[in-house]
Amino acid sequence: MKFSSLIAIATIGLSFNAHAADDHKGHEHESKGSAHAHEAKPQHGGVVAVVKDVNYELVARPDTLTLHVTDHGKPANLSGASAKVTLLSGGKKEEATLVPAGETLEAKGTYSVGPGTKVVAQVSLKGQPAQSARFALK
Repeated sequence: MKFSSLIAIATIGLSFNAHAADDHKGHEHESKGSAHAHEAKPQHGGVVAVVKDVNYELVARPDTLTLHVTDHGKPANLSGASAKVTLLSGGKKEEATLVPAGETLEAKGTYSVGPGTKVVAQVSLKGQPAQSARFALK
């Protein structure tokens, strides 16, 4: 086979790979594993994390932590679900267990939820492996 034929075949093969990689035209991707920009908007006044195409929106108030879970814009089935939340604020660590409350997971208590608070949620949905979602409160 001629060298020029080899180059032509390699170029065609690479162009197919480039076309497949540009599969999401019109979508913004910040990095591998990141959310689509249009899916990460808060719907309930909280902060959003996206893990494997599931949106987790945490609404943190001093007396209530509420986690809204949606899959492709629809509320996830939360029967049998739970979440363990760890809040880190100013060297202080707090933990709470969230349980189903209608279409959300919720915990009531007293929480330090000021700006800059870091939150890690371990969310267990029935029949699925646990997911870890991270938030930074504003």
